[in-house]
Amino acid sequence: MDGRASFRRIAAVLGVSEQTVAHRYRKLRESGAVRVVGRLDPCYLGHAEEWVLRLRCAPSATLAVAKALAQRSDTYRIQLASGGTEISCHMQTSDQRARDTLLLDKLPATRQVTSIEAHQVLRLFRGGPDGWHTPIASLSPEQVTELTPPPPDPVPLDLDDGDRLLLGELAHDGRTHHAALAASTGWHESTVRRRITHLRASGALYFGVDFDEHLLGYSSHTLLWISVNPAALDAAGAALARSPQIAHAAATTGPTNLMATALCSSADALYEFITTQIGSMPGIQTVQTAPVLRIVKRAALL
Repeated sequence: MDGRASFRRIAAVLGVSEQTVAHRYRKLRESGAVRVVGRLDPCYLGHAEEWVLRLRCAPSATLAVAKALAQRSDTYRIQLASGGTEISCHMQTSDQRARDTLLLDKLPATRQVTSIEAHQVLRLFRGGPDGWHTPIASLSPEQVTELTPPPPDPVPLDLDDGDRLLLGELAHDGRTHHAALAASTGWHESTVRRRITHLRASGALYFGVDFDEHLLGYSSHTLLWISVNPAALDAAGAALARSPQIAHAAATTGPTNLMATALCSSADALYEFITTQIGSMPGIQTVQTAPVLRIVKRAALL
C-alpha cells in the first residue's frame, strides 16, 4: 500500500512489534523477494515516453538478449514468454537518440533477434503510481485505509540537480534512511525529508514495490495482447484495471491496441478469467496469451 511506510506505522496497523516488521522486511529484502523502488511519474513531468518491446529470438539466445537489456537504466519489467522464444521489455526514456539507437541499430544488428515490435504506451489504465494492490484477505478495509498514503495533488515541478541525485538514490532503494540520503545529497536531513514529502505530494515521485507474486499464491503469470474496437477501448481498459487479476494494463500502438499482465492462482483460474470476464467485455475482437516463464528484471530488481 505504501512502500515507504515506516516500520512503526506498519507494526501499529498490524498489531505486531516494530522489531518483527523490521526483521521480516530485512529477511525478504535480502532474499530478493521484495524491494521498494522510488520512481518518477512521467505523466506529471511530461518528458518521458513509455514503450513496450516485443522481441522474438532464437531460443538459445533469448536469455542472453534479455540480460543485456536488463543492464540498461531505461528498461524494466523484462520477461521471457511463449516457451522462451519471446521477450517482453518495458522502456521509459526521455532520450530519443538512445531509444532510436536501440530500436534502429542495436537490436536489428543482433542476428539472434528474429522479430521486433515496438508499441508506444498511449494510456495507462493500471500500473505506475496506480500499482497492483493484490487482494490480501488478512488486511481489513480499515487497515488498507490506514496504510494508504494520501492522493497527490498534481502541480508543475522543475527538478534540480539535487532532486535528480536524491531520486537516483531512491531508485536504487526506496527505503533508504533520511540520514543516508542527506549524506549522498549534501542536504540537511530535514531538507531531504521535506523534499521527499513535496515530490510525493506533487505526484512526481511514487514508491513501487517489487515482490515475488508466487509468495502470495499467484502461479500463473500471463501477458495478454488484446484487439479492441476503438470505440470500446477506453471502457475495456478501465474494466480490465478494475479486475483484481490485472497487475498492469495499457492502451498501445501496434497490431493490438490493449496489453495487460494477468496474475492468477492457476491455469484454470486464468481460463475462467479470459472466458468469463474478458470474453464478456464489449468490443473485444482477439486475445493473444503469452505465459511468462521467467522474470529477468522487475521495476529495478534483476
